[in-house]
Amino acid sequence: MSRDTPPEHTPDGRYVVIDGRRWRATDPDLPIDTDARLRKHLMAARRAVGAALRAHDERAEREARRRVHTAKVALGERGTPWWEQTDAERRARWLDGLTTLDEEADQG
Repeated sequence: MSRDTPPEHTPDGRYVVIDGRRWRATDPDLPIDTDARLRKHLMAARRAVGAALRAHDERAEREARRRVHTAKVALGERGTPWWEQTDAERRARWLDGLTTLDEEADQG
């Protein structure tokens, strides 16, 4: 699989398969703009984890990992599985995560 090729999904669409390992798929009902904003936050948080590790800054690492987790939950990749949530719960999940990440980015 190359970066340009979408990952294989399980027949039920709930997981992607990468190098033989199953990972929970992103909630397919995420609006495109919301998905893009959450992924932007996720990538920034992952870069912050790397920077904190290089700087040996445990506090910054914890904070960055918390932001990664918030983004992954909002995307539906962690927490309660998106297929077990109502439409309203799913919408609340991604809006809550996005609000939290946007507010933190504004403070930073």
